[in-house]
Amino acid sequence: MAGRHRRGAPGSAPRAADARAAMVARLRRKGLTDPRVLAAMHTVPRERFIPEQYADMAYADRPVPIGSGQTVSAPDIVALTASALTLTGSESVLEVGGGSGYAAAVLAQCASRVISIERRAHLAERARAVLGDLGYDNVEVRHADGMAGAPDAAPFDAIAVAAMAHEIPPALLDQLAADGILVCPVGDRSDGEFLRHGAGRSESLSRVSFVPLVEGLDR
Repeated sequence: MAGRHRRGAPGSAPRAADARAAMVARLRRKGLTDPRVLAAMHTVPRERFIPEQYADMAYADRPVPIGSGQTVSAPDIVALTASALTLTGSESVLEVGGGSGYAAAVLAQCASRVISIERRAHLAERARAVLGDLGYDNVEVRHADGMAGAPDAAPFDAIAVAAMAHEIPPALLDQLAADGILVCPVGDRSDGEFLRHGAGRSESLSRVSFVPLVEGLDR
């Protein structure tokens, strides 16, 4: 599988592995059935993407701070996002709001290629370093404006937005393949609906809380 976690770093420690297995069991109890996503959640060492002072929170069912007022989404949200995209392993995926790089690693286990966009330079640099150290060679991390997407690499079979938008950004819809799927939280401030858009229609998957989607770059 492309992008498989190959290095036996801290993620392979028995304590982390036990916590990861418990997280996956929790996801199963909540109804997650996608075998590709479950395998990815079981494989990716989430603790590698978390600041050291929050390592004990890595597998809790909650977002974890990563600096600059940003968080890595709760495991349940990451799993819901990946599952909603119905990935089969051959897709090209765009992720907007890359943050720590954790969700990109999960997506990389489920798809062929991932372009992850992060508007904060230091977060993009850190995510790029961790993903590279773990051997994810099918992920490209870009320091760019997520609302503009990655038109040079479009169209995308799947697009995942990890920040709350007032509406689905038109540029991202333009970059979605005709039969592609886009997931994006839409609402006001931090509260809204997690929408799945495909085949010209949108459906709400759940109520969610995310940091806002912001236009432009933060260097």
